[in-house]
Amino acid sequence: MSISEDSPLLDALHVPEASDADDWDVYNRFSKAQKNFIIFVVSFAGLLPTLVTGTFVPSIPQIAHDLDSQGAVVSLAVSLSVFANAVGGLVWAAYSSFYGRRPMYLWGMPILCIGSFGVAASMSLRSLLFWRFVQAFGCAGGVSVGAAVIGDIYRAEQRGTALGIFFGASLLGVALSPIIGGTAAHYWSWRNLHFSLGVWGIIEMVLIYLSFPETSHPQSGEIRKLAAPSNHPQSGETRKLALPFNFVFINPFNSLWLLRSPNIMAVTLANASAMVTDYVLLVPIAYTIGARYHISNEALIGACFLPSGLGNFIASPIAGRLSDTMIAKWKVKRKGIWVPEDRLRAVLVGGLLVPLSVGLSGLVTAYIAGPLGLALNLLCLFMNGIGVDFVLTPIGSYNVDVLQSRSAEVIAAVTAFRAIILAPVTAAVLPSIEMLGVAGTNGIATVIALVGYGLIVLTIRYGDRMRAWVDVGYTPL
Repeated sequence: MSISEDSPLLDALHVPEASDADDWDVYNRFSKAQKNFIIFVVSFAGLLPTLVTGTFVPSIPQIAHDLDSQGAVVSLAVSLSVFANAVGGLVWAAYSSFYGRRPMYLWGMPILCIGSFGVAASMSLRSLLFWRFVQAFGCAGGVSVGAAVIGDIYRAEQRGTALGIFFGASLLGVALSPIIGGTAAHYWSWRNLHFSLGVWGIIEMVLIYLSFPETSHPQSGEIRKLAAPSNHPQSGETRKLALPFNFVFINPFNSLWLLRSPNIMAVTLANASAMVTDYVLLVPIAYTIGARYHISNEALIGACFLPSGLGNFIASPIAGRLSDTMIAKWKVKRKGIWVPEDRLRAVLVGGLLVPLSVGLSGLVTAYIAGPLGLALNLLCLFMNGIGVDFVLTPIGSYNVDVLQSRSAEVIAAVTAFRAIILAPVTAAVLPSIEMLGVAGTNGIATVIALVGYGLIVLTIRYGDRMRAWVDVGYTPL
């Protein structure tokens, strides 16, 4: 059989029908209502990392005043929380593959609560930075573990739609958090805001404890293998072996080794290239759209984030469903053979909106003044929100597809690596605008986005050969 884009993940691999092997039945453990509830719970948990990070930024001037410090120094807490999210995501993901998904939420939420209450009570900069790290670390597993939960309960042909809803809800926090943070800082108090995040964590923890089931597959994870039911999942009674808890040290940074896969690295770079455009448009918005169109009110500047968030929220489930459609369509074309890269074909549909939107926004800001220019910029932000999710959602689903048994770890590794790329980008945006102008800076972001789009095209075309270069333990379902 010749090697081409039509080659399956494993030779002659096909997705089993419902009557096939026992491991296929693992996706029928939960009813549709239970699955919807699980998505609801993990989506709210996935919102927390973006809210914890995003709501802090508008509060920086008030925090600096209260702690008798400077805004530039207090802003170190933002970088610290990004670092804590990256490290925490790797930790929770690694342990979720060993102990299961449910314990990670029950261990992480108390840490979030303690950190939030600590931030609210901070009376010094040192105390603030410490508790910000604890707070961000506690909720860091929201995205990686949440994506893994959805991968646990949905088949490949349904997974994209469910992950689209999850990622859409998570990314909505990026747009809402500046508004929430600014409103709370102006009309309430930054301390009360973080106290409220702690209360949210308590509510989430109680909800998970009372009603959230373990979703990991019985055959995965060392602890769960020992405590798994002794009979077939669909037979009558079940017996579980009760084991005392034993802590096992797991190196969370081993997850980063998954990035040696050419496929995972290629789609990760494409993922990061799309997010670069998001940051180039949103981070300096007060100095680009705000300055160009004479918007100085913080609430109105915060409202400019809404088109991007709305685009994320609308596009994510659509992109997820389209990726599922691509899987089904190309499986039929190949007479039952499933190739995981088919999911990435959904990126080709809306992914071009990413470079198009950031390039147009730069030109509009530079050359079109007045209400027309503002309206076109807001349209570009909406287009970018749509395009970014048409890139991120299929890629996230693809990563879960090819590494389902380590899905939390691969999502965490991708997120951590992306943070490493985006950290210097965030720092370089404003100096680049001062040196090259808005059009020049956005032009660079456009080229980066086009390179990312090209990586997707190459992965679709040569994904089978790339997988053959390095085997990181690919699993079809």
